[in-house]
Amino acid sequence: MTETTTGLDLIELMIRVAAGEPLPITQADIKPHGHAIECRINAEDPAKNWAGSAGKMTRFIPPGGPRVRVDTHGYSGYNMPPFYDSLLAKVIVHGRNREEAMDLMLRALHEFSIEGITTTIPFHQELLSHPVFRSGEYYLDFLEKYMGSDGHLVHVSRLAKEAPWRRMQSGSRRWNRNWTLSAGRGRRWWKRACA
Repeated sequence: MTETTTGLDLIELMIRVAAGEPLPITQADIKPHGHAIECRINAEDPAKNWAGSAGKMTRFIPPGGPRVRVDTHGYSGYNMPPFYDSLLAKVIVHGRNREEAMDLMLRALHEFSIEGITTTIPFHQELLSHPVFRSGEYYLDFLEKYMGSDGHLVHVSRLAKEAPWRRMQSGSRRWNRNWTLSAGRGRRWWKRACA
């Protein structure tokens, strides 16, 4: 990500410093430009509490094109083991601004084709299409607020249509008549997302 927005090869610089060479640049020389987004494509199923998805990939076609970078060890016929980290690929895009970077990433994810195992590609597509995420007006509790028990993100328009007394998710989470979400024993409360 840093390499994408600064044009610097950080690994090369670290190796040079480790070899005793001085840094050839100063902080003032670094001029970031544009916006970069990275999506980590994991062999996981969000609908099953992010459980790993092992097995043989019968199809693996990564995206390409200008301003799209894919770091991966995957290929068609690769057998994803259940024993290690589920990371399959990192997709990095670079746009002039955040909105352009999100649109580039959506295009790249649409082009990415993996069959034979479940991945987080659909989750990333939903996330990058979600109006609250796109607005930039969210916090670290985004998934707590917007992820349904089925592993899909709930859009604000659907939340507005939900009756306050209907169950939002299984378990202890439910809408109450005050339009807040009760998250069980910890009694954490948060306001409804839509006005």
